[in-house]
Amino acid sequence: MHIEPGVVDGAKLALSYVTAAGAIGYAAKLALDTIKVDGIVPLAVRSVIATVLVFCFFQVFPHYPVGVSEVHLILGTTLFLIFGAGPAAIGLALGLLTQGLFFVPADLPQYGMNVTTLLVPLLAVSAMARRTIPASTAYKDVTYGQCLALSTAYQGGVVLWVAFWAFYGQGFGVENLAKVGTFGAAYMTVIIIEPLLDLIILAAAKGLHHLEGSKVFHPRFHRAAA
Repeated sequence: MHIEPGVVDGAKLALSYVTAAGAIGYAAKLALDTIKVDGIVPLAVRSVIATVLVFCFFQVFPHYPVGVSEVHLILGTTLFLIFGAGPAAIGLALGLLTQGLFFVPADLPQYGMNVTTLLVPLLAVSAMARRTIPASTAYKDVTYGQCLALSTAYQGGVVLWVAFWAFYGQGFGVENLAKVGTFGAAYMTVIIIEPLLDLIILAAAKGLHHLEGSKVFHPRFHRAAA
């Protein structure tokens, strides 16, 4: 999901700084909410783990440039359900930044677009979870349908933001339409596979009973809302 260099450039990059600031600002609010409920140490522990995982998703896992961006697993829904919205947002932002700083400096000018594309769908999933997952349900017990809905919403949001940046930067010419269409078609594989991986990872995490109540997991993962 890294916007290719040159898709948006020049003065148009200013918009990405604005959207990124808004997304990061709201993510900071979620982080503060985590501190108020759980304390700063749990936030730090979950954020570090999420950052390492995101870095692995982006740099270590297979990723392929297709059209205007890249196709790879993000597992944003998994990060949200296990660690909570605040740590997941920090992990996505810092994991992406770490990859850019140390491995792909050419992606740094696109950081504002990329972090917006990752965080805004995550914030939407967080709001969606509050409406669709009953307070009596721990996140580890979400159904396949609920997980599928969250994962599809997240991945759909990523695709929509990638398309927005491509059209904003390059217009609606035939060539650009083809590139966006190619990316969207290729990303369908992620939309199909990632919800299944989300469920597999959640099932594995359920078995870590000895970590229940620890700083590693978001409290809602093992316990229903109070």
